[in-house]
Amino acid sequence: MAKLYADEQFPLPVVEYLRSLGHDILTLQEAGKGSQGISDEEVLDFACQQSRAVLTLNRKDFVRLHRLQLNHSGIIVCSQDTDWQGQAIPIHEAILKEENLNNKLIRVNRPGK
Repeated sequence: MAKLYADEQFPLPVVEYLRSLGHDILTLQEAGKGSQGISDEEVLDFACQQSRAVLTLNRKDFVRLHRLQLNHSGIIVCSQDTDWQGQAIPIHEAILKEENLNNKLIRVNRPGK
C-alpha cells in the first residue's frame, strides 16, 4: 500500500480509515510539525524526504506546487467531504490504480462535485 503524509487540515477519521485499508500514513502532527505554520513547500519537501505522497484538502496550492516541482513522491488532492468512509474509499481506489505515486498529481473529488 501507499506511504502518505497527511497535512495539518486533513481529517483524522479519513486517515484512520485509510490506515485500516493498509496504508502507511504519517500525519503532520505525528511528525511533530503541528501548529507551527509550516508552509506548503515545507510540507512537500518533508514528504519527499520521507518518500511519502502528500494527502491534502488544499487543492489549489498543491496543484500549483506540482506544476513548479515535478520531482516529488506524489500529491493527492481531495475535496472536503464529511462522509469519512465515503472520502477514504475513492482515495484508496485512486491509489490502487497507480503503479506508483512518484511525480503524480491525483485528484479525488467528492461524488457529485
